[in-house]
Amino acid sequence: MTTPDRPVRILVVGEINVDFVFKGCHAAPTLGREVLADDFVMTPGSSSMICAMGLARLGNRVNFHGRLGVDASGKFCLQALQDAGIDVSSLQPDAALRTGVTASLSTPQDRALVTFPGAMAELHAAEIQDSWLEQVDHLHVSSYFLQKSLRPGCRKLFARAAEAGLSTSLDPGFDPEQRWDDDLLDTLNEVDIFLPNEEELLAITGHADIGEALGALQNGRTQTVVKRGRQGCSSLREGQWLHVPAYTVDAIDSTGAGDSFDAGFLHAWLREIPWLDCMRWGSACGSLSTRGIGGTTRQATASEALALMAGTP
Repeated sequence: MTTPDRPVRILVVGEINVDFVFKGCHAAPTLGREVLADDFVMTPGSSSMICAMGLARLGNRVNFHGRLGVDASGKFCLQALQDAGIDVSSLQPDAALRTGVTASLSTPQDRALVTFPGAMAELHAAEIQDSWLEQVDHLHVSSYFLQKSLRPGCRKLFARAAEAGLSTSLDPGFDPEQRWDDDLLDTLNEVDIFLPNEEELLAITGHADIGEALGALQNGRTQTVVKRGRQGCSSLREGQWLHVPAYTVDAIDSTGAGDSFDAGFLHAWLREIPWLDCMRWGSACGSLSTRGIGGTTRQATASEALALMAGTP
């Protein structure tokens, strides 16, 4: 853990891809039918990129490592990370790979995602050098289930980070195969902060009740915050149930809101801010990110998050 007056440097390890966001789909897409959308934007995508860019937007020093191609999508993502002020010195575009792409199909009620993994499936934990860990304070990984090659080495990577004095966090993301295998629970023994959404939490634990699900994850180390969309976020902290509602904003698109929540929560937690206030930071940053189309176009600055929190009773 860093001290409040020390700059925080975070290493984000994860997937790189472009998001094609279709906003305001007039109906849920179904096979054999065509539906119209009100708007479209091409933005930096992937849970890892969105979280990293959110952390940088809040004023943190961020390093990023992942895999990408030399194609147009890879160049777009690399430029977006550089423009956000993120250290991408470890990234080596590979002509043999194709950068991943996600289509986000958004209706006013919910969204559906279709992803071509591409290069993200080639990322391995063994790539992360000890020298990189020595230069940072915290390690964050997103999309555990989606990153098939990273996943087997995740527990060892988190253990290496802890040995180097880092704190750690994990956002599991959705399991496309919906198997929710127990290896994640084993990995959590080396993780400090776990950041699932409600659907993921219930599927991972096999419980239908959020309180029981949070209780099932108690392992003596990992602290969990569950993201609940419009219902805010909840946590079980030292046996006490804590809940923070979502903040009211003029929402346009929820793509990546959970990843911006991660950024806000970690920004506060790494500065040793009280737990409930960390939840408020996460909720504020997640809510503010919905003001624009895509996950990164309207991410919060620290001053915007503080203003939103101050303006709410």
